[in-house]
Amino acid sequence: MPSESVMLDVEALSAQQRFRNAMAQLAAAVHVVTTDGPHGKAGFAASAVCSVTDSPPTVLVCLNRASSAWQTTVENGHVCINTLSAGQQAISAAFGGKTAMADRFSKIDWIEREGLAPALAGAAMTLDCRIVNSTQVGSHDVLFCEVLDIIDNQTGSNLLYFNRQYHSL
Repeated sequence: MPSESVMLDVEALSAQQRFRNAMAQLAAAVHVVTTDGPHGKAGFAASAVCSVTDSPPTVLVCLNRASSAWQTTVENGHVCINTLSAGQQAISAAFGGKTAMADRFSKIDWIEREGLAPALAGAAMTLDCRIVNSTQVGSHDVLFCEVLDIIDNQTGSNLLYFNRQYHSL
């Protein structure tokens, strides 16, 4: 008969997997969040992005503290949230996987702007933001980002992630 501590671990894993399965049923836009500044250039894929308030315009972004982009992003204090267009799945995969940081930015068309994080050419929309607050929840930081500028490229079709697969809308 397994000890109580082993049973609790199995129950915790089961609860975590059940939660992940439930969250896979929530369709979400796919974003690549970039930063550049005195602490370097970094980027990561994110689906946990949502509006908070329109006065001042603020969004939140969730970032795993174990991410290779975490320290650079937090230290630079500003981000560009690039909402991916349909057909940009490979970009999401590069920024969501174990691809080396420098390789994430290579072979992709970026719009470099003085004092701002790189904006993705062909993105449906970009939000230039300043991180104004953060809070830790479990393994992640929730970054509250004040929107300073919006570029709406109106590509007509956004990339979504639902049930562990990409879709377009």
